[in-house]
Amino acid sequence: MEIVYFSLIRFKILMNTKEQKISLLTDMIAFASVDGKLHEKEFQFLSLIAQELGFTKDEIFQLFHVENKPEVIKTEFERIQQFYRLALLMFSDGEMHEKEINKIYEIGIHMALSPFAIKRILKAMQDSPTHMVDPSFILDTFNEQHN
Repeated sequence: MEIVYFSLIRFKILMNTKEQKISLLTDMIAFASVDGKLHEKEFQFLSLIAQELGFTKDEIFQLFHVENKPEVIKTEFERIQQFYRLALLMFSDGEMHEKEINKIYEIGIHMALSPFAIKRILKAMQDSPTHMVDPSFILDTFNEQHN
């Protein structure tokens, strides 16, 4: 879990408003439970993100009871960051469920991200022993699709 935390620091979470932060976390909570359960490692991962965003433990628990109202992420960089956070969350419990894979593709396409880049990044993460890839690889992969 510490490795994931350092990876997140390198891919710094930049959010302006509390509403954006809540939207980010409720999106992640909804994604974490797409397979029907929330694993302890997924909860730890969500807690790390929430703490990085300045939420207390009590506020984190309250977010599990907030209705998920997804906010439109405006910049491509922010959409890529959110995709990577969701992918890290997906790999955090060490199990890959078909529902999670389908959902992350659906989310990525809904965010107007390239399906080819999504596939390439998820494959690289799956092949990595830590399930992490360098943020520059992620950005380069999405940028390749623009050419």
